[in-house]
Amino acid sequence: RKQLLQCTNEDAEWLIRIVENLLSITRINNSEEARVKKAPEAAEEVIEGAVAKTHKHYPDVDIRVTLPDELMLVPMDPLLIQQVMTNLLENAAVHGVTTTRVVVSLEKQGKWARFTVCDNGRGIPEGRLHNLFDGTQSAQKGDSTRSMGIGLSVCKTVVAAHRGKIKGENIKGGGARFTVDLPLEEDEHEDQG
Repeated sequence: RKQLLQCTNEDAEWLIRIVENLLSITRINNSEEARVKKAPEAAEEVIEGAVAKTHKHYPDVDIRVTLPDELMLVPMDPLLIQQVMTNLLENAAVHGVTTTRVVVSLEKQGKWARFTVCDNGRGIPEGRLHNLFDGTQSAQKGDSTRSMGIGLSVCKTVVAAHRGKIKGENIKGGGARFTVDLPLEEDEHEDQG
C-alpha cells in the first residue's frame, strides 16, 4: 500500500508540473501579442522560490545559489519566471542523469539581468542542441523519466514574452549551462497599443 501511495503521489506531482507548464503557455498565447504583465520584482526571491520547489522533489541534488550583493529588481511576471527557473532546475536534475550539483547564479550584464543554471551532469546530446526549445524533446531510449518535451518550450515562450533571450549549451569538461537574459528596463513602446 505504501509503495502504491508513493507511486500515486509521484504521478500526481508529475501531472501538476505538466499542467503548470500548459497553463503558462496558454496564458501567454491567449494574451495580445504574448504580452505579460510585468512589475519590478526581486529576482533573488524568484530564484529562491524555484530552488525550494526543486529541492523538495530532488533532495539529493546539491543546489547552490550565487547572488549579487545588491538587490536586483527586474521587470517580470514572477510566477512565470519562477516556472522557467523551476523547469531549468528540474531539467538539470533529471536530464543531466549524472547530475549531483547545480549552480544557479544571477548577475547584471549591462542592461540585462542574467540568470544562469549550470550542472555537472552528462550535458546535452549534440543531436538535440539545435532543437532544444521547439517542444519536440522527449525522454531518450532507456531513460526512465517521463517527458512531454514541453518544459524548454515553455521556457522559451515565457522568456520571449518578457522580451528576453534564452540559450542552452554544453560546458567544456562536462555538464550543461542554460542562460536567461531579461531586460532590466521596460521597452517604452511595449505598453502602447
